[in-house]
Amino acid sequence: MTERKPQDFWPPLAAGVGLGLALMGMFLFTGHGLGASGFFSRLLAWLSASVAPDWTQMNSDLGNYLGASHPMNSWISWEIAGVAIGALLGSLIARRFLFKIERGPRTGVGSRIGFAVAGGTLSGFGASLAGGCTSGLGLSGGAVLAVAAFVFLMAFFAAGLLVATLTGRIWQ
Repeated sequence: MTERKPQDFWPPLAAGVGLGLALMGMFLFTGHGLGASGFFSRLLAWLSASVAPDWTQMNSDLGNYLGASHPMNSWISWEIAGVAIGALLGSLIARRFLFKIERGPRTGVGSRIGFAVAGGTLSGFGASLAGGCTSGLGLSGGAVLAVAAFVFLMAFFAAGLLVATLTGRIWQ
């Protein structure tokens, strides 16, 4: 019995068209664009309000989310659930599902997880400062021609090129 090979990745142009159609569908059917950071802000506010309600109320960022209902009553929470389920199903259908931690030849699993957590934390903080994440501000904002989206995307790509250049010289 032979094992079936994983399917090839979509060509970038086809994936871009698919992402554009998904974004258009979100605008048409929900009245919202794509996004992710709002879910994590809502979840953090809800969790911190249960542990430290006074601190959360006084926090200028998280306090804005108080009074809202449970995080799962928001459209963005269901979008995130759909993204996770869709990604899992897509990887299973394409025979590409594999649980592993990607890392470089001289990077251990612990340091890779540390870099991922640090990078995710910095990205979340940056999304909060920018007024949205890559998908919310970059894609959805760009689709409605918001100037902030294009400023964000230029800074995002410039920072990515800088970090790739620096880490490539250090770790390869």
